[in-house]
This record gives sequence, C-alpha cells and structure tokens, in this order.
Amino acid sequence: MMTGKRSAGPGALMAATLLVAAACVSTDTVHAQAKPQAKPQANTRTEKDLLGEKQVPAEAYYGVQTARALENFQLSGVAINHYPGYVEAWAIVKLAAARANTDVGAMKKERLAMIEKACQAVLDGKYHDQFQVDWYQGGAGTSTNMNANEVLANIGLELGGHKKGEYQYLEPHDDLNMSQSTNDSYPTAIKVALIMRNDKLIAELQQLVRAFRAKGNEFLTVVKMGRTELQDAVPMTVGQEFHAFAASLEGEIALLRDAEKYLYAENMGATAIGTGINVPKGYAEKCAAHLAKLTGKPIVMADDMIAATWDQQGFVVYSSALKSVAIKLAKISSDLILLTSGPRAGLFEINLPALQPGSSIMPGKVNPVVPEVVGIVAFRVMANDYAVTLAAHSGQLQLNAYEPLNGLAPIESQHLLFNVSKLLRSKCVDGITVNKKVLEHYLETTVGIVTALNPIVGYDKATELAAEAYKSGKGIIEVIREKKVLTEAQIADLLDAIKLTNLDPKQYEKYKDIK
Repeated sequence: MMTGKRSAGPGALMAATLLVAAACVSTDTVHAQAKPQAKPQANTRTEKDLLGEKQVPAEAYYGVQTARALENFQLSGVAINHYPGYVEAWAIVKLAAARANTDVGAMKKERLAMIEKACQAVLDGKYHDQFQVDWYQGGAGTSTNMNANEVLANIGLELGGHKKGEYQYLEPHDDLNMSQSTNDSYPTAIKVALIMRNDKLIAELQQLVRAFRAKGNEFLTVVKMGRTELQDAVPMTVGQEFHAFAASLEGEIALLRDAEKYLYAENMGATAIGTGINVPKGYAEKCAAHLAKLTGKPIVMADDMIAATWDQQGFVVYSSALKSVAIKLAKISSDLILLTSGPRAGLFEINLPALQPGSSIMPGKVNPVVPEVVGIVAFRVMANDYAVTLAAHSGQLQLNAYEPLNGLAPIESQHLLFNVSKLLRSKCVDGITVNKKVLEHYLETTVGIVTALNPIVGYDKATELAAEAYKSGKGIIEVIREKKVLTEAQIADLLDAIKLTNLDPKQYEKYKDIK
C-alpha cells in the first residue's frame, strides 16, 4: 500500500521484498510463514532456500525449490515426466557431470557413488513420478534443473543409507549441480533427449517405409492413371506410386540423421553465460567425453561456450527436420484419403482398413480416420516448429529464457510422429487393397493416354483427338479407331497401358524380399 512516506531504508526494502514473495505463493504457505512457531506436521519435512523455510511432503524426493515451482507454475498440466526419455536424459547429464567432477578431483568418490546409484535408478525407470514441474515455466528451466537436482540428491541419500533432506551428505546445489548452471545443463538435457529418441523415430519410419515397399511389390504391375492437378495425366502402376511414397520417406530419414548432428555440440562447463565461472580445469572436456560414452553418440564440447549458451541453432534445425517429416506424412495421407474417396462417388481406387463407423447419422459410412489423424499430428508438428522459431529468436544477450519451449515443442513433435507413424503403418498401410476393376474402367475411358501419340501424330493432332473424345464422351481409343489414325497393331503397341508406365522391374529388384 502506498503511503506517500519516504522509504525507511534497506530494512524496509527487505520487508517489502518478503511481502511480495509471500503474495506469490499459496494461502497455506502464507499461513505457515505467519506462524513460524507452529511445529511441522508429521508427514512433512522442513527445507529452506533464499525465501525461507517451507514444508515439503515427507515422502517426496523433490525439495523446496521444486515445491515452489509446483505452486507457481500450474499451467499446462503436462509435467516433464510426461516424456520418460526427457527424465532419463537428465539422469545421463547429471551422471556425466558427477563423473567429470570426480575425474578432476572436485567431487568425493563416496558422493559420486550415491549419484551413480540415483541416476541408474532413474535410467531403470524408477522415481519418474517425482519429476513433476510443469513444462511451462519462467526462469529459463531453473525449476526443471532443481527438480532433477533435488530428486537425484534424495534418491542418492536413501540408497546411500541416509534420510531424505540430510543434505550434509549429498546436496542438490553443491553436489548435483557442481560445476554447472541451469544454463548449460538444461539445453544439454534437451539435446540428449532428442538425440536418444531420434533413433527410435527413424526405426519406426523405416518400418513405415518397408510397409510401403511391400505394397509397392504387391501392386507393382497393377496399372492405373496418374494425375496432375487432379486431372488425368498418363498411366503408371500402383506399385510405382507406393514405392514413391517409400522413397520420399527415405529422404526424410536421411534429413533426420543429418539434423541430429546439430545437437552434438553441448555447453556443459559454460555455467552462467559461457565463461566457465566456478568450473575446474578439464571438467568441460571430461563431461563431453562422458556424455558421448553414456549416449553412444559423438557429443562434443562446443567451440565457443558463450555462443553455445544462447544459440538455439540445434533446436531450430532439428525441429525443422521434424516439420519436414510431418509435411511428407501429411501429403501421403492426403493422397490416401483421395484415392479411397467414395466409395461410389469418388475415386475409390484403393480400400483402407475399416476401423470404426464413420458417422452418428449416416448409416454405412466409414471414414479414413488414420490418415486424418496423421494430418492432425502433422499440423501440430508444423505449429511446434513455428513456436521454436519464435522462441529461438526472442532471447536476449547471453541466455535464451524461452528455451523451455525449444525443449517441449520438438520433444512433443518427436513423440507424436513416432506414435502416428506406427499407427499409419499398422492400422492403415498394411491393410490397403486395390480395386482393379475401377482402375481398368478409368484406363478404358481416360483421354490422358493420348499424350503417347505426340511423337507419332504431333501435339496439335493429338489435341484434336482429345477434344473430340471429351466432346463426344467417347474413349480416346474409340475415337482413334473411328478416325483410323492408327492400325490395330499400332494401337496395341503404342497405347499398351503397361508399356506407357515405363515400368522397369529391375529398379525395384532390391526390394523384392520385402513383404
């Protein structure tokens, strides 16, 4: 409340600061601070930080700073443990840091032993429920880093024969955060998470490629009309079409592999802004080496730690590669929807597996639900990439405070693409069949094959024949016969649909064993 009086000095400023801090926490916390004489409840333990003492649930492995973050940032309902790979990445980063600190003589071996046990437990899938802070948070990821520090410290304490909160034996800041800052451990954990899950995404995309190759083999000689701008073009085979789907996805896999390389340079040892304050000599190099060994990836120390602390290039490049995958999956799925349209008033060239009734009012309707959800996921991934773009360019000076979004967005995209690729393969592509009679009808009635006559009769004469066919409603071969443009032998030779596809089975010989 403004009184119009001059400040009473530093004491008054400190009091005002504490009042503002108290106003930002819950009513229960305010009451606890207003009654310091009250004894802690039996199911809590007392921890303290810069803002004072706070009661933490006795069974919790997190500590006071995590507890404050849980009060301050309840925004999305999506905790960092929603993606187990991200929690595992934190265990890898903290383990590498502890080993590096021990290598350079900064950490005692008995403390390393407790940290190693804690990190291994998390890597084994335990204690993930304790990583609870919301993905959306201010502070450039400090809440997440402290959540990891506190949980790993308390796990290590218990596994080392101590009680939670007995930080004189293993401390979240002094031990788990030794030679670190959120500003180097946070981006490194994100990179490790993305790197470790990139192989899984690629493996699933390879399975999808195999599914398209299998269908390409199955339908290799089934002729159909190709289309450009949704108009009849020239003949091709269904097999060629599906092999092309596979080939285009192989291009996306190559792009993902290349984009991963931009995540290898990390800034562990940069600490606050990249100058390496409080970091013992040799730590940064050792930490990079341990990260490489733990991940099996060629992770290296960044050439310029100051640049690496604020630069978001790795996230931008990898997110862009994920967007490219999404665009490709959306395009292929859109084609599948179009090819199966109908069944009586559309193209109806292929059948997709019927998974569920398609309407609450229209009997007998079955919708292409899997390709549709692929599109939904793709749109989300595209939006996530734009979010990364905004976050990457919005940081100021030596740190990007919007980095949490550059973690969440690509990790979510990676997760969604993995799941939807598996769904597309198993619930859709594997069960696709072809309507051969429909394809034969289109070939019999199309005018598009007149293109093959350009070298024989010239473009202008071929155009006249096409116009006559469209005007009369007759098939192009019927018009050619009436006008005696070609002999029957020439028609059989020049307008043979399978010949017009230029199909070369040898091109697909290396995929022949894929079924």
